[in-house]
Amino acid sequence: MKACVFTLGCKMNEVESASLMRGLEARGFEVTETLGYADLYLLNTCAVTAEAERKSRQAVARMRKFNPNAPVVVCGCASERDAEGFLGKEGVVLVLGAQNKGKVLDVLEERGIFRETEQSFCELPSPKQTKTRAFLRIQDGCNRFCSYCLIPYLRGRTRSRSAESVLSEARTCGAKEIVLTGIDISSYRDGEVGLGELLLLLKNVPARIRLGSLEEGIVTEKFLMQMKEAGNVVPHFHLSLQSGSSSVLKAMNRRYTREEYLACCKKIYEMFPDAAITTDVIVGFPTETEEDFQESLSIVGEAGFARVHCFPFSSRPGTAAAKKKDLSASVKRERMGRMLEAAKRAETAYVSRFLGTERTVLFEEDGGYSENYLRVYADGAEEGMLARVKLIKPYRDGVFAEIMEEIK
Repeated sequence: MKACVFTLGCKMNEVESASLMRGLEARGFEVTETLGYADLYLLNTCAVTAEAERKSRQAVARMRKFNPNAPVVVCGCASERDAEGFLGKEGVVLVLGAQNKGKVLDVLEERGIFRETEQSFCELPSPKQTKTRAFLRIQDGCNRFCSYCLIPYLRGRTRSRSAESVLSEARTCGAKEIVLTGIDISSYRDGEVGLGELLLLLKNVPARIRLGSLEEGIVTEKFLMQMKEAGNVVPHFHLSLQSGSSSVLKAMNRRYTREEYLACCKKIYEMFPDAAITTDVIVGFPTETEEDFQESLSIVGEAGFARVHCFPFSSRPGTAAAKKKDLSASVKRERMGRMLEAAKRAETAYVSRFLGTERTVLFEEDGGYSENYLRVYADGAEEGMLARVKLIKPYRDGVFAEIMEEIK
């Protein structure tokens, strides 16, 4: 594991940082003072001038660009003067000021931050695979702490499988499609290898690659270009939404707005015009008003979703949302009915776009999926068959097709 101790200010700060570096090395960390990728950041701040304070605050954002999942610990004069200014920054888990630097390592130990940082991905035997799709675990845990969710408390902080191990299983699994899965695969990070770089490493695997659930922040021009460059990644984005209302998203601790989510959808369609964007929506969150719900209904059409998985809010003891007054069952039931209707309209509109076109489909025991996640049925299809088909008409939960050519 790697720790970065980044220092601003005077010689005294430098000496104290050197002591902290020695303490981290004694705990088994590889330690650097150069800002770059790390699993733990310790920022020693300065307040001798207003400019020094500004640079101290900016340093947190710089650290998170290298690894947004790593905890940031802040000490030093700027945090002594304005602790709240650092506690409010995303990723900061501890602020101790200037007079408690000697306690930094002890407090990290007491709060379990070392354990969280050092926790490694739990390798399991490769799962038994069918001859169609393989589900490949690349990540576990979550750092997001959405206000309605217990998963971070149950599975712990995010940790990623080594890229070498992922590549090895992908090469040997023998499936025609590999689905990369985890609790939060958007946070995947093995050293300098993020999710986009991992896709490039998988580009020569003889299978098409499908991504599991993604978070809004992963959708950047760089990531989309990496997907396109890989060549074997299908244009299907399960982009988690949860609510179309910015105020509800804030109450959920989702960290993006309605407008930012729609901007991500626009980026995807610009790069992949035929992309399927599927999503999840929670109906009846405790703070959701009728106006909020109307925003969730309208975003279904605006985003052009191919499929919407919606479910009523369920209070989970131990979460922040559980402290809020729940909406009545009748309100949630009525809103669920309207959301299901909106979801069906969106799915029908998406399917209709592709009638008469040709797609590549991997068939399972009963139907199969096109690269852009259309559920496809065809006479003569066999489990494990990869075929070029022509989409004819809506059928069951998808579309009926004619097989044009089997792909060997």
